[in-house]
Amino acid sequence: MKYIPFSALLLSMMINPVLAHENHDAHTQHPQAEQTEVSAPQDARSYFTDTTLLNQHGEAVRFYSDVLQDKVVLLNVVFTQCADACPLITRKLKEVRAAMDEQTAERVHFISVTSDPVNDDPEVLQEFIHKHGVESPNWSFLTGDKAEVDLVLSRLGHFIDSPEAHSTLLIAGDVANKRWSKIRPDAQVQAIAQRLQLLTEPRY
Repeated sequence: MKYIPFSALLLSMMINPVLAHENHDAHTQHPQAEQTEVSAPQDARSYFTDTTLLNQHGEAVRFYSDVLQDKVVLLNVVFTQCADACPLITRKLKEVRAAMDEQTAERVHFISVTSDPVNDDPEVLQEFIHKHGVESPNWSFLTGDKAEVDLVLSRLGHFIDSPEAHSTLLIAGDVANKRWSKIRPDAQVQAIAQRLQLLTEPRY
């Protein structure tokens, strides 16, 4: 498996127009989950930052220490006023959770960061979660002060000037072992689930 620097992953996210929000249809194509793995040479806490955000319950959480550290994660970006890609991808991720065996599902943490923190406060996020039936102790929806959210988004490769401009690319990571994969959101549900299962398996 080829490894590339994490910075290269972020660059590929920014320049790939196929994955731009306005050009994406999560149900028209069914490629396999991207097999490229990436490693983050930087200290993860320093790179991702320990920026304080708010989860859907209104609780203050530190992005690295509370949300990422020692977890297997699947990260994506959404905003609740989106009428196309975001609801489709959210429902697909719900299907991904359902496709995983119980042990894997308990180990994978889904993290959805809003690209519209001005409008998406914790109460609005709760409404979005309820509407799409994605309540789960292992699924965090994050918002907060716009400057803080923008910092986190920039570290995920989302240099955006509007909520709609965010990439729909998914980022899967085994944080403790610095294993990262980029996954197209139009990959098949089973392919995404299998990719996450691989990240939960111990390394020898």
